[in-house]
Amino acid sequence: MCAEFKRRRDVFVAGLNRIKGFSCRMPKGAFYVFPNITKTGWQSKPLADALLEQAGVAALSGTAFGEFGEGYLRFSVANSLENLQHALDRIDQWTKQNL
Repeated sequence: MCAEFKRRRDVFVAGLNRIKGFSCRMPKGAFYVFPNITKTGWQSKPLADALLEQAGVAALSGTAFGEFGEGYLRFSVANSLENLQHALDRIDQWTKQNL
């Protein structure tokens, strides 16, 4: 399972880094990624809300973890690779229409 979660993490981080306005470092542990979204021009909470409501992708605002979380979102990679790829596709489509 460790190898499978690493693969999911790697695919999701690479996918986020191809999306306009997102920049994500490779996490060293856990089931979460924490991309920087400052280049989107959006605040964390409104972007998390828009992705959920308009793209059907759940993310937490970085501010849920304190004031220094502004400019970040948190995504879980504890899902199937297929669902993670669908999420990346939805985020990418949403950014192309809204950024």
